[in-house]
Order: sequence, then C-alpha cells, then structure tokens
Amino acid sequence: MRGEEFKDDFRRALAPELVRELTRRSAWRASAAVFADVAVLALAIGIALAYWPNPLALLPAITVIGSRQHALFVIAHEAAHYLLYERRWLNDLAGRACAAAQGLSMCTYRVIHRLHHNNLYGALDPDTALHGGYPRGRMYLVRKLLKDLSGLTAWKTYAYFLGAAPALNTATNVAVRPLDDTSAKLRAEARNDRNLVIALHVIALAAFAAAGYLIQYLVLWVLPLITVVQAILRLRAIAEHGATTDFSSPLTAARTNLGPAWLRWLIFPHNVNYHVEHHLYASVPQYNLPRVHAE
Repeated sequence: MRGEEFKDDFRRALAPELVRELTRRSAWRASAAVFADVAVLALAIGIALAYWPNPLALLPAITVIGSRQHALFVIAHEAAHYLLYERRWLNDLAGRACAAAQGLSMCTYRVIHRLHHNNLYGALDPDTALHGGYPRGRMYLVRKLLKDLSGLTAWKTYAYFLGAAPALNTATNVAVRPLDDTSAKLRAEARNDRNLVIALHVIALAAFAAAGYLIQYLVLWVLPLITVVQAILRLRAIAEHGATTDFSSPLTAARTNLGPAWLRWLIFPHNVNYHVEHHLYASVPQYNLPRVHAE
C-alpha cells in the first residue's frame, strides 16, 4: 500500500455498526485531553519556577513535565491518524501544535507512522530499530535507558521524527526512507511543517534568551525532552512490540499493556496502552479503545 492510507486488520472484526459508532470523534473529549496535559505542564513549570533552583523541586518537575510532553506527543499521534477532530484543518492544527512544542513535525510523523502500521515488523517498518531484537538481556536495557536519560540518544529521535535520515531496520539491514513512500501532497506538507517547526524553535530560543529566561527554558522544557521523554518512548515501544515472535498479525506482533493507573499515566497516557486494539482498528480514537478491548 502506497499513498496516504492507514490500513486496518479485521481478522477479528467487530460488527460494522459498532465500528461506525466507535470511530465517531468527540471534539470535547479530544479538547479535554489536550487541556489536561497543558494544565499539568503549567502547574509543574509554575512550581519549579516558584522554588527555582531547588533540586528537590526541579527533579520531580522535570519528570512530570517529560511525562506530559510525551502525552502531548500521543495527542499528536491521534492527529496523525486524523482522529482528533472531524474538521481536518482543526485536527491538523492541534496535532501540529502539540508536536511542534516538542520540536517535532506531526506531518512528517504521519508519513513515517503509516509505514509502521502497514509494514509491522516488515522490511519497511521504520520502528524496528527501536523495538526489534528483544529480549536482549536486562543490562542491555539498563544501558540504553541510561543513555536515554543522559540525553545521548535524543539526536536519533529527532532525526527519525523529522525525516532527516533513513531509519535503518536492523533486522533486515534495509534503510527505510519514509518520505519517498507517500503522496506528493503529504510529502510537501511534511517539508513545510518541518521548516515551520525549526523556525519556531529558533524564535523561542531567541525570545527566552532576550527575556532573561534561557536557563529556565533549557532546564524545564528542553532537558525533559532530551532525557525523560527518550526513556519513556523506548519503554513504551518495547512494551508495545518487543520480544514478539509471530509477526504475521498485529494480534501477535503487538501487545496491550494493562497495569496500575500511575504506570499508565506515566508511560501509556491517553489509552495508548491498548496497542493491539489500535493496530487492528487504527480509525478508532483513543477514548474508545477500552471498549474495543472489552468487545
């Protein structure tokens, strides 16, 4: 499949009328999810600034900020699937804003992520480099997470999400170039969005420096992005697809993760833990995935 579509896998198909009901978008639920993340971010940043530069306030704040930055990325993932709002312009505006705040391009991610869905664990899956090859041993994962938390792997993440370099599928040794495998329309949107994201962050850096808040911006926004978010992305990717052995279907090549509420809030916000369900029904918005699981 080539172009713009995310294909569904209906091996255990729900009734068509139920699918139609579950794919219906809710603007207020989408907005509530965005506002909840922004509110927690504002609160954590406000507390950190109030006690600046007390490390007893900074360390928890950086963890919480990173978790909500990742949550906003999950919102951008919803928008990449056209699941946030019925109105396409509003869906893309909100998704691009959530991604751009983190230096990511939602339009580029839309192109990349389609290949992951349509070629799960195949030669063209750009995500295999992150979740493939497990189990690799406990110390391997510990070393990877320490590198993530030190910020040493962030450049790879940004190269991936901005489409700056081919993603190497280590299982097949194939260099995946997602932007070569899409429509001209999406390719142009991805290019324009990347340019806008880069410009916005150059402006933000200059603005905070001019206002005398450069250190605060780097510590409370950039640092969580290049440390906490990297570790969460790795843990979630491994939990979703790591150590699977049957790649013939999302039923066996993906994993739904059920756990305590605090863990889901930290690692799996916005029902992203229902990953088998998401791969089977990629047109269902996140707030309906628990019902897909129940069915």
